[in-house]
Amino acid sequence: MSYFDNIQPVNYEGPTSTNPLSFKFYNPDQVILGKTMREHMRFAVAYWHSFSANGSDPFGAGTNIRAWDKYDGLELAKARVDACFELLNILGVDYFAFHDRDIAPEGNTLQETNANLDEIVGLIKDKMASTGKKLLWNTANMFTNPRFVHGAATSNNAEVFAYAAAQVKKALDHAKELGSENYVFWGGREGYETLLNTDLGLELDNLARFLHMAVAYAKEIGYTGQFLIEPKPKEPSKHQYDFDAATTLSFLQKYDLLPYFKLNLEANHATLAGHTFEHELRVARVNGILGSIDANQGDLLLGWDTDEFPTDLYSTTMAMYEILLNEGGIGRGGVNFDAKVRRTSFEPIDVVYAHIAGMDAFARGLQVAAKLIEDKVFDNILDTRYGSFKSGIGADIVSGKADFKSLEAYALENNAPIVNQSGRLELIKATVNQYLLNA
Repeated sequence: MSYFDNIQPVNYEGPTSTNPLSFKFYNPDQVILGKTMREHMRFAVAYWHSFSANGSDPFGAGTNIRAWDKYDGLELAKARVDACFELLNILGVDYFAFHDRDIAPEGNTLQETNANLDEIVGLIKDKMASTGKKLLWNTANMFTNPRFVHGAATSNNAEVFAYAAAQVKKALDHAKELGSENYVFWGGREGYETLLNTDLGLELDNLARFLHMAVAYAKEIGYTGQFLIEPKPKEPSKHQYDFDAATTLSFLQKYDLLPYFKLNLEANHATLAGHTFEHELRVARVNGILGSIDANQGDLLLGWDTDEFPTDLYSTTMAMYEILLNEGGIGRGGVNFDAKVRRTSFEPIDVVYAHIAGMDAFARGLQVAAKLIEDKVFDNILDTRYGSFKSGIGADIVSGKADFKSLEAYALENNAPIVNQSGRLELIKATVNQYLLNA
């Protein structure tokens, strides 16, 4: 049966098309800077939002109309597998991503839970083999069940730590079985409410111990996927340990984990941390740890993780600019739509419309970002702005030749008023707008 009303595969029809079930900018075979759009972005559908979510929010029950919801238990899980691969085929998307608890229900015991997972993973494996679709990444949900009320790897309860380790071990087994190209650690409840009852040092040490155990087990079983950490500042914890890219980088450096991990960065999480998405991408890129992204956007008038589908062309352009400049581009990562339709968009076709909108937004962002790079727009701006460091005393500073004594001597000898140049910020923004409209 069809779960999406027998919608035919979506094709590229160009910017002038009036067909809502067509791509206006995403042309998977178009070559930009030596790669096809498909290769640049490696789009993925998020299992949790598209197949497991029901449209509920803190103030209301679910509204989503989903044909598979007539089932329950393992039959529901099996129906969701069919729905997932149907949507992937409609969109022409090569990848998907899931949490373990998205794809199979928990049982009364860990043994029963693992058996449920094994059965559904077997179905997914068969679907992957017959369709050529791939798993971008998987992860373990260690935040929904009440056992994780105080965290997982940072819990005050050693039994919870042990259970979390068993859960991730199983998830890594499935990652290897399915050929998952990445494995993500999202510390949903790895944080604290108050320092009054928190041993901060022990919790951070335990989190590092947990991650080192994961690295060791991956080596033991021969899993070669890329390990990713996904920063988020708050929600559900008041203060989460992986607050943003810079905080996570510091943690990885301190605990000798940097060789094993890169970052999976999400736009809405950047907003919650008080950053732009491109800020987080830039911090990761210049430090060599940009691994993958979760594509969405937040509502700036709301203070929580709204996970809207990305339609802001400025944001997608700046995101793709950072990705294009990253060594190897998106590499083994991808553009995963960690996004959900609005509660008022409850029909199955809305899921298709939403993904088309997001894919087109990133495709247009790719086109504009490539043009900005080809024309060296920002290169020229930076060359001019930092030109004083290319010769004279500036070159001495950059090369390490200068010290405080030589700089003092230079300052004493040059008593003329210092002249700064305008940053031309408004002109730069106008130039970017021009590219957005005309590239």
